[in-house]
Formats: sequence, C-alpha cells, structure tokens
Amino acid sequence: MKEQRKKPELLIPASSLEVLKTAVAFGADAVYIGGEAFGLRAKAKNFSPEDMKKGIEFAHEHGVRVHVTANILAHDRDLEGIRSYFQELRELKPDALIIADPGVFMLAKEICPEIERHISTQANNTNYLTWRFWYEQGAKRVVSARELSLQELREIRRQIPEDMEIETFIHGAMCISYSGRCLLSNYFTGRDANQGACTHPCRWKYAVMEESRPGEYLPVYENERGTFIFNSKDLCMIEHIPELLDAGIDSFKIEGRMKTALYVAAVARTYRKAIDDCLESEELYRSHMDWYKEQIAACTYRDFTTGFFYGRPDESAQIYDNNTYRKGYTYLGIVGGVTQEGRVCIEQRNKFSAGEQIEIMKPDGSNPLVTVEEIRDEEGNLMESAPHPQQKLQVRLSGQAEIYDILRRKEEGAS
Repeated sequence: MKEQRKKPELLIPASSLEVLKTAVAFGADAVYIGGEAFGLRAKAKNFSPEDMKKGIEFAHEHGVRVHVTANILAHDRDLEGIRSYFQELRELKPDALIIADPGVFMLAKEICPEIERHISTQANNTNYLTWRFWYEQGAKRVVSARELSLQELREIRRQIPEDMEIETFIHGAMCISYSGRCLLSNYFTGRDANQGACTHPCRWKYAVMEESRPGEYLPVYENERGTFIFNSKDLCMIEHIPELLDAGIDSFKIEGRMKTALYVAAVARTYRKAIDDCLESEELYRSHMDWYKEQIAACTYRDFTTGFFYGRPDESAQIYDNNTYRKGYTYLGIVGGVTQEGRVCIEQRNKFSAGEQIEIMKPDGSNPLVTVEEIRDEEGNLMESAPHPQQKLQVRLSGQAEIYDILRRKEEGAS
C-alpha cells in the first residue's frame, strides 16, 4: 500500500493588504509579506504597521499563517533599526520571520523567541548539515537554495529531524545569481540587491566588447533584439506536483512580492487545485493538466523552465532570449463589495468600457464571461469607460460577482 502523501503548505506572496486578502480567498495556506524595511523587496509596496496588523488579523481569522521577511544582509548601521522592528513585530504576532543573516537571527531569537524563525534562500542552503546547524540554533524551517535538485531535496529530507521543515520555491522569477546573492545592481546603480534595492540588471540587454577595439560591439546574437545573457526564464512546476510531494517538501513557495492581485489569484488558485487533486489521486491531477496550464498562462510571465530540479539546466532551458513578458489577461480590479442594487464596487486598475465582455475570476475555479452593462463613478454619474487607474467605481455586470472576485479581460491572441 502506497504511503499517504503529506499535504504541503501553499505559501503565496502579498505586496499589499488587498493582495493578501486575495491570496487568502484564492487558496493560500500561508502568505509572506514585507514591512517597510529590512526585506529584499524595497520597491514593492510593502506593509505599513497598520496594514500588517490588519493583514495578520484577517489571515488568522481565515486559518492562514503570515510570514514576514527580514532577510537583508545587515550592516552594523541596520541593527538598531532591526531591534526596534522586531519589538514591533512581537506585538503584531506574525507566525514566522524569514531571515538570512545570522546576526539578525540572533536578534529575533532574543527579542521575539515565540515567533518561528525561518532561514531565507539568501543564506545559500545547499546541504543537510546546514539544515541541522540552523535546527540547533532554533530555526523551524530552512528555505532551500534554488540550485538544488529534487534528488538533493529528498536526501536532505532523509537526513534532517522530522520536525525540521523544508520550504522550496516552485513557481516564479528566477535570479541568475547564486541563491539570489548579486552585486550587479550595486555595481551599476549603487542600489544593493542584498539590501532590498535590486534594479534587476540581469534583465537588461548586453553586448560584448573587445579591449583593443573600444566602442565596437561584437555580434553575439540570440535574437534580433540583442542578447540577454543573464536573463532567466520563470520557474513553473505545475506539471510536476507528484515529484514535489514525494520529495518531502513541507512548503511550496510562490515567488512574486511585486506582482498584482490577478497574478496572485491565478497562481494560488491553480496550485491549490493541483495540489488537492494530486493528493486525492494522481489520475485526477493528470486529467486536469490542460486546465492548470491554461490558468497559469493567464498570468503575466516569461517563458517557463523547471530550473535545477532535474539537474543543472542547459542554456536553452534556463536563459530567456528577450526581456518581455507574455500577457494573457489584463487586470481590471478586485471586487471590494456589492451594493444593494447589485453593482460591484472596485478600484479600477486598467481601462475598460461599458458594453465589453470581461471575465469574473472566482476562487472556485470558474471564470464566467459577463458583459459590463453600466459604469458609475463614486458620485453615481454614468461613464462610458473607465480610463483612470485607481478610480473607485460601481459596475453593473450581466452576471453575479462577490467580494474578492477578480475582474479581468482576455487579451487578443491569448490562448
């Protein structure tokens, strides 16, 4: 008889309180967020203390955990601020802190020992002795380096204590530098990736120049737009859930703390269903594969790769030959409420017009096609179209929408 597979945590990123609520509604078991400092996404919206308090309370009311990033590589000048930050977090009661720096880990252990400490992928965690080391220091979980294969993860699971957890990225953007430690941004712009200020120079266009011929760019072609030698494809493991389950990974992590609510909803909903289907039966999971792939393709993404899970990828499997995204759908807004008259209240994100057809993306997996029958502004004035982002609107649709549903429009040419 086959051993019962353990249900992994589905860990979803959130850039704001709105996106956190979306992640919870669309199937997250846990979310990870950043405060206004000491995380590695300084350009993300991030959470004010007030929004973090609301987000933690909302998540906990729905049985969802909240992990807070504090994973910069700290300098002496950062330590007093981190100390004060951890004192604030002790009162807010998140479930875990994600930490890369041993000094920051010591501060967390001293100031808020009741909050779980997880070791960030930035700490370059590539072997089972590293897991054992952090376990002995009091860490509950280690996030694996993205350079590990499934075979290596299986061996780590075999060699570490049963109550020590493995968290692994299974979807999203990949950093070309080892476990995300990069100096390119600091070198080119003075903005340090290891302090949360990465400008993503790995996505830029590059050429080769020979020393004795300054100013002469040598032809290194990947396509007609130039060469993007550092630019990685996005990770996607939606077709490999059984192997991930069999590796003994405790938490399936999605990358994307700078992504929209539409992206978060689509990825969370798809992986939620894929995991649940696979735990019920592998045949059920295989039968829904076309749906999973169709829903993932609805996100904004680069071409996909399985990264290092099956060994070191060759160049064609890893390097993305341009810096553009594929886009299946446009995000129009998230339903914040429904009036007595049946109009949905949204804060608009992209232009749409009365009379056009859009989709209501629902947590249950359905995407009913509806017509925009009427658009009104906050004062109740009729509008032919909604061209201004973040405008608050009331919209009458030909179908029923509920709070946290996503409104989206399928773009021409999307499959």
